[in-house]
Amino acid sequence: MTALYDTLFNGLAIGSVLMLAALGLAVVFGLMGVINMAHGELMMLGAYTTFVVQNLLKNGPLSGLFPIYLLIAIPIAFLVSGLAGLLLEKTVIRRLYGRPLETLLATWGVSLILQQFVRSVSTAFFLGLLLAVLLGMFAPRLTPQIWWQRRWAPLLGVGGWVLAGVLGIGLASALGSVRALDQPWFSARNIDVTAPQWLRGSIDLAGVTMPTGRLFIIALTAIALVAVNWFLQKSVWGIRIRAVTQNRPMSSCLGIPTQKVDALTFLVGSGLAGVAGVAVTLLGSVGPNLGGNYIVDCFMVVVLGGVGKLLGTVVAALGIGILSYVLGSGSLLLLWPTMPAGLNETITFFATTSMAKVLVFVLIVVFLQFRPAGLFPQKGRMVEA
Repeated sequence: MTALYDTLFNGLAIGSVLMLAALGLAVVFGLMGVINMAHGELMMLGAYTTFVVQNLLKNGPLSGLFPIYLLIAIPIAFLVSGLAGLLLEKTVIRRLYGRPLETLLATWGVSLILQQFVRSVSTAFFLGLLLAVLLGMFAPRLTPQIWWQRRWAPLLGVGGWVLAGVLGIGLASALGSVRALDQPWFSARNIDVTAPQWLRGSIDLAGVTMPTGRLFIIALTAIALVAVNWFLQKSVWGIRIRAVTQNRPMSSCLGIPTQKVDALTFLVGSGLAGVAGVAVTLLGSVGPNLGGNYIVDCFMVVVLGGVGKLLGTVVAALGIGILSYVLGSGSLLLLWPTMPAGLNETITFFATTSMAKVLVFVLIVVFLQFRPAGLFPQKGRMVEA
């Protein structure tokens, strides 16, 4: 029984990370139907934010806060990833609504850009990029409003971004001559985030060893789930989000600002990805390719659970997490040592992380043949129509 409890706990911990990672994607995909391939890179930004907060609090006048740096990193990672997602929505996603293929390709390109960003970003590069983004976003406010009412307004917008990019490159090049400003913040290598002392031990309960780091991940996931559920069910903007999800044209007719709802939804979903990045740092080293390890699993959770359904996200994430761990770690061989020889060979073949993902993916595809809308399909007049 002890081996069974250990297996269930480890699977629950993995499922909790997956749930936290897929929670933001479920909110975004459920509302706007946007296939955001950069969601994993938003998790990566949260993980790197945790690394930066750790280094800032490790030495210096604020070193007394180092034992709780992880708690401080959670809201900061939420803001960093959330603002990055908001910028992505306002500059790219908003122009591609209703075109899923273009959105997929564009966000995939953004994911590659973000990966290269963390590999080579420096102070000079960051300041140049910040100048370009600010000028590009505020260009309409810096030019006469009547210009934007002309037929050549699209060319004016493109020209504004091109000019902002040129000025940003010029600033980055000028600052790059200063060696202190041209040093990369990170590199292509993986980085290690040291867990606080109070998260390095374990708790033994009924013979089951539970690492405190994984218990923290489970608790963080539960808190995030409760917060998101309260936000969607009780807050004014949460009610607006649910209304737009059910019927966007009618919500717009009733005066709900759908563009603001889209932006807020993307900010919240991206911020949750940043919080998931904080949790991932407790499981091992992180690097620029972190997002690719989770993006496919996140989409499997969203599709299996039912688009836009939090309950479906919870059930699907826990189910996939436990099943992947049981198959990938070979725990099933320990739980059932007397299984038939043929079945034993099959389980042994899939007893690796990659092959376990393949088997889980096949099982999900088979399940969707019988329930295409997932475990908890949406209900409503627009869905039924």
